[in-house]
Amino acid sequence: MNKILRKKVSTPLHIGRGLGVGLLLCLMLSSCGLYNKYERPDEVNTAGLIRDLTSDVDTLAVNSDENFGNLPWRQVFTDPQLQTLIEKALENNTDLRNAALNVKMMETALTVSKLAFLPSVSFAPQGTISQVQMDGAQVSKTYQLPVSASWNLDLFGNLLSQKRSAQMKLLATKDYQVTVQTNIICGVANLYYTLMMLDEQMRIINDMESLTKETWDMMQLQMNLGRARSTSVQTAEANYYSVKAKGADLRQQIREMENAMSLLLNEPGHQIARGSFYDQSLPSEFATGVGIQLLSNRADVHAAEMSLAQCFYDTETARSRFYPNITVTGTAMFTNNLGQIVNPGKWILSAVGSLTQPIFAHGQIVAGLKVAKAQQEQALNTFQQTILKAGNEVSNALVAYNTCNEKSKLDEMQVKIYEQNVEDTRQLYTSSGSSYLEVIQAQNGLLNARIAKVTDDFNKMQAVVNLYQALGGGSK
Repeated sequence: MNKILRKKVSTPLHIGRGLGVGLLLCLMLSSCGLYNKYERPDEVNTAGLIRDLTSDVDTLAVNSDENFGNLPWRQVFTDPQLQTLIEKALENNTDLRNAALNVKMMETALTVSKLAFLPSVSFAPQGTISQVQMDGAQVSKTYQLPVSASWNLDLFGNLLSQKRSAQMKLLATKDYQVTVQTNIICGVANLYYTLMMLDEQMRIINDMESLTKETWDMMQLQMNLGRARSTSVQTAEANYYSVKAKGADLRQQIREMENAMSLLLNEPGHQIARGSFYDQSLPSEFATGVGIQLLSNRADVHAAEMSLAQCFYDTETARSRFYPNITVTGTAMFTNNLGQIVNPGKWILSAVGSLTQPIFAHGQIVAGLKVAKAQQEQALNTFQQTILKAGNEVSNALVAYNTCNEKSKLDEMQVKIYEQNVEDTRQLYTSSGSSYLEVIQAQNGLLNARIAKVTDDFNKMQAVVNLYQALGGGSK
């Protein structure tokens, strides 16, 4: 259809019938599946994700409204210095800033996909001056001021599915931003507790250094009195230096942890202000929620589902390419070039409708649909694996907390026994009732028991942080 109209534009009678046919066609296509919306597949398994703590066959299911992961991070990490570090990391961390920029880029891409539904409009003015070289030559001036608009009628869902795909990609990008935020919060907390654990171990090493120095001095005195051999003094001296070497290792680890924390804060390496290890207060009772809670609370799980939804709409886009592409183009032009010079100019209005139906495209359309379906299946497998991984992480964090809590109580009993053992063997040694080896063995046993107690208490703290992260904490 191509008609030139002047001054007045009339609407053909068959356009109304065409719209009715178009609506009927849309209804038929929607029944064929071109306008379907994503729904979570039934084959996704969310049952029995979290193992019970005491039974090898049962799974854990409690009230999801009490989910530990729903708590804001300030209610979980109450140490003021830790809160300051977390706030600084959330403000300055490079990964989080880049994640926010990714969200802005996806928002722009979504805006572009929405604008694709609107006509594209262009303005291309032209002007010509010509002169014929002959007697009585005249200069002719012609001009054209055309405005053209092209509109792609999305009767077969191509633009719609592309827009929905962009929406899913934006949601997945926002989920990634939340995941980065959660990782930063829990990463700062883990490093903070690690530093305090190393401080506590350093305190134990310093105490043990003084104790082993006293033992060395005591054996030196006993040797001077002829009640001990030089080998016992040498062993006590070597034990003293061994303890000092452990202190040197701890100082190195503290410096490395401070540098790692500074990197999270996007700052040069510096000393980190921190509190005392045993002054920390963390939750001790947890409600984890059932499998469906993980789907709504874990940003990475939700992102995996949004990626699946994106692939679903990409498949819809690939399927829509089998159908015709309908384009309507209209032009309005004010010109004086109508075969003869006309001044003033006149309006020329035209409208063109075109339909392109693919028949043979070297198998590209069929191949595109096959690839899209395969990618959708891959996304489904990844979604299922992400769900199982989330449940596994929660189970591991819960069992780690319970195990470390139990071991800490046993360590405490060991420490008390070794403290008494060190005191008894020292007294027996001074009265020649025990050997120097018993004294040194008792001291080494006490050192190891104290270090083990601090390590298990730290692992219990870390299990709380890991459980909070595994439950999607830190998103609020």
